[in-house]
Amino acid sequence: MSGKRWLPWVALACLVVPMFGSYFFDDMFSSISFVFSDPSHIQLGWDSAGYGLYTSGYSVLCVFGGLIVCGMLLDRWGVRITGSIFVGMMTAGAALVLWAITSGLNPKQSLSVAYAGCMLFGLGSEIAGVAVTRSIARWFKDGPMAFAMGLQLAIARLGTAFALVMAPRLVGRMPDQVGHDVLGVGQGVLPLEVTARPAVLGIGLLLLGCVLWALFVALDAKRFPVRPGMTDDGKSEGFRLADVGKILTNKRFILISLLCVFFYSSIIAFKKFAGAILVPRFDVPAEAASWMVSMLPFATVVFAPLFGILVDKFGHGTRWMLAGAVLALAAHLLLAFAPQGVPFWGYLSMVFLGFGYSLVPAAMWPSVPRIVPDKVLGTAFSLIYWIQNLGLMLFKMLAGVILGSAAAQGPVHVELMFVGVCVAALAISASLDRMKIA
Repeated sequence: MSGKRWLPWVALACLVVPMFGSYFFDDMFSSISFVFSDPSHIQLGWDSAGYGLYTSGYSVLCVFGGLIVCGMLLDRWGVRITGSIFVGMMTAGAALVLWAITSGLNPKQSLSVAYAGCMLFGLGSEIAGVAVTRSIARWFKDGPMAFAMGLQLAIARLGTAFALVMAPRLVGRMPDQVGHDVLGVGQGVLPLEVTARPAVLGIGLLLLGCVLWALFVALDAKRFPVRPGMTDDGKSEGFRLADVGKILTNKRFILISLLCVFFYSSIIAFKKFAGAILVPRFDVPAEAASWMVSMLPFATVVFAPLFGILVDKFGHGTRWMLAGAVLALAAHLLLAFAPQGVPFWGYLSMVFLGFGYSLVPAAMWPSVPRIVPDKVLGTAFSLIYWIQNLGLMLFKMLAGVILGSAAAQGPVHVELMFVGVCVAALAISASLDRMKIA
């Protein structure tokens, strides 16, 4: 943090915008996911299982080797080259999704094209996220790293909140030919151009993110000039595959990776189907459900940086992780077993889940640089994201199948799945706490 003390914060400001756009685009349909429950009411023609398949596409390239290989490239080439490639891929994949939605192809074809676009978007987003996290770790190495990571996470998740709140307003107020709301049950058909409105806004945010990423690259090149024989991270070219083996035999690293996959699956996979769960469970309109689930990212805007400050000051990161896992479990127990049709329980569950969504990441991500060598930090983060995406892909697909096949009991049945996921996260966080890794 020597030199101009404000410069790292300028760099951070440039880094958060691509992630804001990524989070927005990823969650642009989450609060209106109930429209896919009846494909006859949406011109796009996707059903819940198809939507679940589309969302699972985010993780496919990540799971089948993309994240690991690209994480190694990040350590080999540095954040400027690798990050630029994948910020571009993220934006190109999103553009392909938008084209699929507006193309007028039949449902099977449009779903196939959107699935391919989501695969590109997913790999680009994940590696861009690794590059951002790696960059923050370098720029704030001798400063408030947990706070900076928490702040970046909070602003990125504000993109999710923006998507959850804006989607019903962009899509749900377009009257059909007889004056009905297009999202009304049994009334009207949602046109392609209306369905695409959130994606159009998302593309605009991603393009802005590309511009600010380019500005960050210029700042990073000035702050960390490349020397002969070094990457732009200031490391030697001596990366070896044996380094990956050392990471994979680190018990603490494995447990953090498993906590990541189960904890994030209990929230991210849930958000993809939040509207389809909250609307029937608590008998609320779509806009109320969107505000309900938007409490998750809004909570992180305040509490993720706050908890980051506390982790920087007091340590005991594993205890914060344990507390967050307990809150996530309590939230999904309420979603599964609270009285039907009482909105209060839905709001309370979102309060618990929002606190958990702030606690665990604020302590988990800054702990990674403490347990793996700096020269393989990009690979380490990529491995964690790879394991996370494997779980997310499976749980998103499973959630879509459960909701599509279980009829009226679908929301309860899918919540039972999330309860089991939270129990696994709680057991893993308890094991980490016994190890006292941070």
